[in-house]
Amino acid sequence: MARYAAGVEYLGAAYSGWQALTGLHTIQAELERALGRVADHPLTVTAAGRTDAGVHAMQQVVHFDSDAVRSDYAWLLGTNSNLAADVSLRWVQAVPIGFHARHSAVERSYRYVIHNRRARSALLGGRTAHWPRPLDAAAMHEAAQALVGELDFSSFRDSQCQSPTPMRNVRRIEVQRRGDFVVLDIAGNAFLHHMVRNITGTLVEVGLGKQPVAWVAQVLAARDRTKAGMTAPAEGLYFVGPQYPAEFALPKPPQPWFPGA
Repeated sequence: MARYAAGVEYLGAAYSGWQALTGLHTIQAELERALGRVADHPLTVTAAGRTDAGVHAMQQVVHFDSDAVRSDYAWLLGTNSNLAADVSLRWVQAVPIGFHARHSAVERSYRYVIHNRRARSALLGGRTAHWPRPLDAAAMHEAAQALVGELDFSSFRDSQCQSPTPMRNVRRIEVQRRGDFVVLDIAGNAFLHHMVRNITGTLVEVGLGKQPVAWVAQVLAARDRTKAGMTAPAEGLYFVGPQYPAEFALPKPPQPWFPGA
């Protein structure tokens, strides 16, 4: 059996999340179906991280095992020809059998996109979150710096989160305005269930002027989910991708292109 890694991009609007579940339309199930046709046998893919219903990915990374003799190009072209237009492999390459899409990752990054205009957009529906009231991106950025470091993120953790520990290391977080958009970029070693969406919903309270900048640090210290803001809508979230040690020679996550400067 050979092991392969693949980079996958997708729009999550039409799917019930990443994980294959009986009776649900999921990205994992569609990808396994398409890869299985190329391999001519059933196979299972393991992802760097699960995404919720409606969440998108610029470069999800998966691994799978197969004894089918196929070139990297054949895997890529054949799989994409069996996928819907909203899911696509970016690349495929053979990797050592010890590579693991989830356990080998050393960093993960996300982008959250808010369309901050009074009127909603017909073209951006399902691809951004919409907030009609003006947001102060500079205040959101300042408040967010309290979340950098190896910290207890219990206040930003979903009640259904299965992680044995709330400790995570956020290495950088940035909030900036780009025209009608407010963009949050965050990177860390790993993330709790709904952590990025809960952080975003909390920072929005600051951006709206409902809470002071110092409030976010107080929310973090409380270690209580009820003290934080709302869970921001799924459609604004993009999994930019994971990074791996250089020994695996995998493509790095793409530079997010949406929205532009």
